[in-house]
Amino acid sequence: MLLRMLEEASVLLWASLLVLAAPVSGPLAAIHKSVISVQPPWTTVFRGERVNLTCSGFHFFAQEKLQGYRWFSGKARPRETPGNTLEVRDSGQYRCQAPGSLPSNTVHLIFSSASLILQAPYSVFEGDELVLRCQKRGREKLAVVKYTWNRKIISGTDESFDLLIPKASLNNSGCYQCIGFLENAHVLRTSQTNIQIQELFSRPKLEVTDSQPIEGKPVNLSCRTQLPLERPDTRLHFAFFRDNGVMISNQSGSRDLQITAIWREDSGSYWCGAETVTGGIHKRSLPLQIDVQRIPVSGVLLETQPQEDQVVEGETLVLVCSVAKGTGNTTFSWHREDTRESLGQKSQRSQKAELEIPVIGESHAGRYYCTADNGYVLIQSQAVNVTVRSIPGIKRSLVAGGTTGGSLSILLAVALLFYCWHQRKPGDGFQGDIIRRPLTVGPPGPFNPMCPAPVELQQLYINVHPRERDLVYSEIQISQPGAEGEANTFRTSLENQHVSVVYSEVKTQL
Repeated sequence: MLLRMLEEASVLLWASLLVLAAPVSGPLAAIHKSVISVQPPWTTVFRGERVNLTCSGFHFFAQEKLQGYRWFSGKARPRETPGNTLEVRDSGQYRCQAPGSLPSNTVHLIFSSASLILQAPYSVFEGDELVLRCQKRGREKLAVVKYTWNRKIISGTDESFDLLIPKASLNNSGCYQCIGFLENAHVLRTSQTNIQIQELFSRPKLEVTDSQPIEGKPVNLSCRTQLPLERPDTRLHFAFFRDNGVMISNQSGSRDLQITAIWREDSGSYWCGAETVTGGIHKRSLPLQIDVQRIPVSGVLLETQPQEDQVVEGETLVLVCSVAKGTGNTTFSWHREDTRESLGQKSQRSQKAELEIPVIGESHAGRYYCTADNGYVLIQSQAVNVTVRSIPGIKRSLVAGGTTGGSLSILLAVALLFYCWHQRKPGDGFQGDIIRRPLTVGPPGPFNPMCPAPVELQQLYINVHPRERDLVYSEIQISQPGAEGEANTFRTSLENQHVSVVYSEVKTQL
């Protein structure tokens, strides 16, 4: 008796050491138990027959001193064998222990002396094929066999004496009985046999790193379940859902899913599902509520680029509106304080937004402010005074690059006209001459290539800049006459060499 107690105490101590040695992050199933199997697979056989038990282990604890396989049967002393099989002929409860593993679950074997027995497998998992067999001892044969489940007849056939359930479910658990009808009309009944269908995997449980995350932060979801020791290699596919079955992307089928950034509109009821790769068994977790927290905007600030006192006329002005705190979709608006004018609005998931004024003018000087709102309360920034500086003497023209280009064009045009006026013969003057000569037909006299023909001023672009109404753009075209027989050649020469177009900006004083 004392020896028996010492052996049981050593088993408990050894199991405790395995618990301490197991990985902290792993589930309890990581502490592997031995697995016992039965061949033939029935737990009830006729007396005189034999059953082979097989013990499988995982060698989790390498330093265990146990070298062989240990077998336990009721109150009998444990037996140790070098191999992992044991042949038994007696009824009883059997357990085994493989080296490096915990003891197995118990299997109850019955060696019956009855005339009719119901044979059922030792373990059946959901999704497995369940076969029940009604066996008769002796020469008399069965004519008809019927099966009952929880005292209700569920099957009766003359073709086969086996009851086949192709894909067992947890609902198939219960008490089964076999009723045999002999050819002489004698009826035999077996005792009630309780069959418990085992879960292939436990109901999933959804876990989340934070059920009230701050908006914009990452959230990790995990769908946890546990496989039985007898089926550690079962492959499962996982999926994640929200509210009324809206599936969250998880193409890999992994039990873990990361939402890189969660927003307030993502709040809701989440759940996960697990199913076998074949699709035969699927289960879903209980729902888990996730409420995403939004931080109201605060610290609204308006800045300018360049700074408000360094804005030069003609440049680009950028108004930058930012918030010190605030999450989610924020609506930014820009306004002019003096004119009550709304300049623009943007909505985006950001703590900063920009509004660009491409070309700034003197009329843009004034006080500006911006507002930000993410659904809680609208916050306004302090006003910023923008002053626009203009550099004296510099105006933007349509063609000339500045004062130098425009003035140089005018000086060149005047000098050219003055030179050509002195080169003309009497009578070939401008409209101011008193004596006018009649027009002669024939080739003209020689001409100086530097002197243009009479100049025609054409008013082309008036008021190109609406705000600069005192600007007038004129085009000065200079053309040279040529011989009549050389018209085509001369025209081409003029187009390519002797034609110049000078644009000048003339500012009239009104």
